[in-house]
Amino acid sequence: MAELEPSDHALMSALASRELGALATLYDRYGRLAYSLAYRILGESEGAEDVVQDAFLSAWRGAASYRPDRGNPRSWLLSIVHHRAVDILRRKTTFRPAPLEAAELQPANEDTAASAERNVEDRTVREALDALPQAQRRTIELAYFGGYTHVELSELMGVPLGTVKGRMRIGLQKMRRSLEHMR
Repeated sequence: MAELEPSDHALMSALASRELGALATLYDRYGRLAYSLAYRILGESEGAEDVVQDAFLSAWRGAASYRPDRGNPRSWLLSIVHHRAVDILRRKTTFRPAPLEAAELQPANEDTAASAERNVEDRTVREALDALPQAQRRTIELAYFGGYTHVELSELMGVPLGTVKGRMRIGLQKMRRSLEHMR
């Protein structure tokens, strides 16, 4: 009988206990997705690799601060990647997002079942995102996939900062409820 893969929550507990194997398993599970997100935001391979390495190192150091009541480990890791990538963007003088297709052309090193499962998850999230009103959807897309900060979104969209934050908060709450109902 094949061994069951440990759950993400079990891996986070092991990571907090400084078990290096847990970090390797999390990287195998989410490293490619993390790279794709970083690449999408930064538009260049070397920077994306650095962000992913930094994010997983940060996860190793901060595993004890992970709180399951605030989200799942996958979201927590991708949040770290997102914030690191946006920090790098802020340091740059120009913003040049890369097309998502360029990240998709990177060679895959994962099995088909895991890829298929992620595709279903991605489609579910996309459906929840598409169900939002246009202003909330666009705000979330620009923030998470475009790497824009709240202040930059306010200027770009020509709305007050509070409106941007409100659209983000309400949109993410709607998505969370939608995704909970889809499970």
